[in-house]
Amino acid sequence: MRRRRFIGGLGGLVGAGLGLASMRGGTAWAAPGLPGETREWQAVPAPEAAPAAQLLDVAAAGPGLAWAVGEEGRYGSARGTALTLVWDGTAWQRTGTGFGGYLGSVAAASDGSAWAVGTDTSGTARLLAWDGPAWREADFPRRGAPGTSLAAVATGPRGHVWVSGRNSDGSVLLHGHRGKWTWLEAPPVTTTIPPYGIHRAPCGDIWVYGSELVARWDGAAWTVLPTPGGIRAGFTGLLPVARDDIWMTGYDYGVGGPPGKPPGVRLLHGDGTGWEYVTAPFGVGVLTGIVGDAQGRPDRISGWDFWDQTRAHYLRWDGTAWVSERGPVATTPVVMNALATVPGSDGYWAVGTTSPPPSTTARPRIER
Repeated sequence: MRRRRFIGGLGGLVGAGLGLASMRGGTAWAAPGLPGETREWQAVPAPEAAPAAQLLDVAAAGPGLAWAVGEEGRYGSARGTALTLVWDGTAWQRTGTGFGGYLGSVAAASDGSAWAVGTDTSGTARLLAWDGPAWREADFPRRGAPGTSLAAVATGPRGHVWVSGRNSDGSVLLHGHRGKWTWLEAPPVTTTIPPYGIHRAPCGDIWVYGSELVARWDGAAWTVLPTPGGIRAGFTGLLPVARDDIWMTGYDYGVGGPPGKPPGVRLLHGDGTGWEYVTAPFGVGVLTGIVGDAQGRPDRISGWDFWDQTRAHYLRWDGTAWVSERGPVATTPVVMNALATVPGSDGYWAVGTTSPPPSTTARPRIER
């Protein structure tokens, strides 16, 4: 998983010498503003969770309904329990999943449904559907078979669902519609690591991305793009504004790290045939996700700034460049793992943790 790999590399780097206390803040939405206008981010109370908790992804169906997923109670290399929250328009509430492991990705649909994927403690991929009051297990081809994994999920109109992952035949994309699930043909390249990210473009293209593969499925065939190079690099987000206008976010530890070395920010812009590095407002840390506006244009990026760890470092597209936009100062480290827009509003949700697990001081962190 893209976020799990990021968190694993930060152990011991975040929180050194910093007090770790629960952060609570206001709950009002930021005042509406013009596209690209600076906003005032606020901390939102998160429900209590077992030690070593983190939220890994967030998605919203509208201002009154959203979901966040992650993990709690992880000790060392031993997995904890999947953590699931739902926003009812007033507060975040816990929902039960009933399995040990974690959920790393969640996606929402406009009809109020949602899907989440993760892995249990036995290593079996899990696919969950939100049926209104609770999450329920969904079956899919090759569930539990050796070589089957699910990494990230995206939704489309009319009940279509897309999941990136991998099966033993090399397929990396699972498609679901009205209860029928199908693994699509494998892309014309060999990859051993599942693409840990997925994005559905407004035109209907499905993009999958990871350290070994960046590819686009147009409904009939794959187009494989060059994979951005890097030593110990990871990619956390992809925004295809157009097929020749693509943004990617992530990090790179470079030579000699980890352990002990903080990652470097990676922000790339592609034209479909290659990538160029773009200088971000800060250079040491991680960019953890990217979202577009209602028209699919660049909008916001979430990030973790190694030199200023007590507030999130967001980036805002001002029409020509990415500029800094800061979250509220906290009494703990702030590591935001994911960012989502809220349909029907100008709002966002960002979720993460107060210290990367397996630290027992880590608690969920939510901002908007």
